[in-house]
Amino acid sequence: MDLLKAMGLSSLLTLCIALVIGSQGTSGGALAIYAITFDGFRFFWSWPVFLCGSGFGWGIMLLQR
Repeated sequence: MDLLKAMGLSSLLTLCIALVIGSQGTSGGALAIYAITFDGFRFFWSWPVFLCGSGFGWGIMLLQR
């Protein structure tokens, strides 16, 4: 259950970071931000930020037990 909570928070973090950096027209280097168009809606995403944020959040939640 902690992993699902961490993934939810990480997706919110990823969307915020990718929106700010991706809307400026850059890929963010190692962040690998790219634009996704789905049904006429465009948003930005970064798998490295999502995976690192999920791991970090999961680790913090495990430490709080």
